[in-house]
Amino acid sequence: METAVKKYTFKDFASDQEVRWCPGCDDYVILRSMQKALPEMGVKKEDVVFISGIGCSSRFPYYMDTYGMHGIHGRAPGIASGVKLANPNLSVWVVTGDGDAMAIGGNHFIHVLRRNIDLNIILFNNEIYGLTKGQFSPTSLVGQKTKSSPYGNTQPPFQPGELAIGAQARFFARIGGNNPKDMTQIFIEAEKFKGTSLIEVLQNCVIFNDGCFTNVTDKAVKEDKQIYLEHGKPMIFGKNRDKGLVLNGLKLEVVTIGENGITQEDLLVHNAKEKDPTLHQMLVRLEYPLATGIIRSFNDVTLEEQEDALTAQVKANSNFKKTDDLFFSGETYKVK
Repeated sequence: METAVKKYTFKDFASDQEVRWCPGCDDYVILRSMQKALPEMGVKKEDVVFISGIGCSSRFPYYMDTYGMHGIHGRAPGIASGVKLANPNLSVWVVTGDGDAMAIGGNHFIHVLRRNIDLNIILFNNEIYGLTKGQFSPTSLVGQKTKSSPYGNTQPPFQPGELAIGAQARFFARIGGNNPKDMTQIFIEAEKFKGTSLIEVLQNCVIFNDGCFTNVTDKAVKEDKQIYLEHGKPMIFGKNRDKGLVLNGLKLEVVTIGENGITQEDLLVHNAKEKDPTLHQMLVRLEYPLATGIIRSFNDVTLEEQEDALTAQVKANSNFKKTDDLFFSGETYKVK
């Protein structure tokens, strides 16, 4: 008989460690959003694990009163995969940054998404290396002047969502680092999702890349510059809720309701659960409006389920039920 999960509050998940991020950093918002989300997930506190790599974001496990591990640079997905496969009952979270995940950890990042292990990844994207004092990262913009590109970055940036969907990610969400309410709900939905979920947080670095997302996340403009997607609802946005998205040939196009005979019924309806990622990829690449919310949430078989099914099949077809049966089956034996 299962015992009921204790009803927690956010304070139950706050550790006794002093939180040491720069004043004004969005990391504080992400931390509090997670601490508020966990009590709503119905998961026992002792079943929650946070794994991080290296970077400002990777201090996260210290500030959570849960199990956790501060891993090495870029290797958090590998560690988290082992934790989850060893104990499938755990709620496993990877906390990483744009450099940690997509530079030194690039292969680990794409392969954990491809394999679809049932764990969650929060990617803090501030388009810079913050902890090591402001070098350009894999998401830094062309022309961006940094400590390691004083004359402007010449390397085209990765788009985290585009890279993730290209790696067969089944769940991808994006949210501004100054939006704790929606961020909390996305964390809850990610935990419910069976498979690898990736949440990109557009996180401002107040010291080395201040204002990197202000043009879309500032409260004065975000309603007109962002479209918050919800499954099953029309793709509508704008301060007056009068703009939306339609498909014009092979491109998404912004239209205004009431102009040229356009009505709300003409707008695309968001289907996050569609297997074909074509439209999800188009939404990820869209610059105006910037797509936020849960962009993709396709339910698929997990790696654990595939491995369990294969193991059961091999056992069913085997003449040996235990190791001793094999060892004492004769002087020679054949493994099929």
